[in-house]
Amino acid sequence: MRTPLSFEFYPPKTDEQRAQLDRTAEKLKAHSPEYVSCTFGAGGSTLSYTSETVRHLNQTHGFDAAPHLSCVGGSREEIRELLRLYRALGCKRIVALRGDLPSGMGHAGDLRYASELIQFIRAEHGDAFHIEVGAYPETHPQSDDALTDLKHFKAKVDAGADGAITQYFYNADAYFHFVDAVRKLGVEIPIIPGIMPISNYTQLKRFSEACGAEIPRWIGKRMQAFGDDAEAIREFGADVVAGLCRRLLEGGAPGLHFYTLNLSKPTMNVIARL
Repeated sequence: MRTPLSFEFYPPKTDEQRAQLDRTAEKLKAHSPEYVSCTFGAGGSTLSYTSETVRHLNQTHGFDAAPHLSCVGGSREEIRELLRLYRALGCKRIVALRGDLPSGMGHAGDLRYASELIQFIRAEHGDAFHIEVGAYPETHPQSDDALTDLKHFKAKVDAGADGAITQYFYNADAYFHFVDAVRKLGVEIPIIPGIMPISNYTQLKRFSEACGAEIPRWIGKRMQAFGDDAEAIREFGADVVAGLCRRLLEGGAPGLHFYTLNLSKPTMNVIARL
């Protein structure tokens, strides 16, 4: 049986970035993703870029494109307009997130939490959208503790989430423990592991420090040992991530969601090993 795959893209802002996205979309299309998602910048910085990219992925590439929708910095009316637009574009799926408050920004928006955003979407559009939410196997970086984090996750499910995509991680046990913990709370929705291919270690380290994802020490030390050998880093990274994916699927993960960073090669290198 084929593993359901999905891919995340970010909205390009320059002609060069748009061409890069098109090349990546063309290559990844061969893997028949269930859907693709498109991120949303903090505080509305990519507001129009997201809808334009969703339209492009949908109409030019034929993807079922799911926009990320954040409640940070947005009024109810702005979110209402976006939902109308996404429905008009034929979107059947939305990734509903609280989003990060940009530094120095005073206004958090009318809706404070992802659970409130989900309630709002359901009140406005019923079951028109399949709603995915975020999940944090290694605990949300701003959460007080793991138990509080689990309760916040359950609140999103109770509000009407249909599925969840996790933050990326490199420790399969973190995912399995998280799934077991939320199942004990009565959560039954599918929880798809988010997969971050490894290609640029410096960039990965920066991302991971910002989002609270842990890079196991042994992986970090091996990466440092490769120095500037980009090819060795790529090969090692693909082997490590493919091994992680294999273990997740064998343990019952219902699919894989790849954070592509608008690049095709790192993701395709992992899929080829599967």
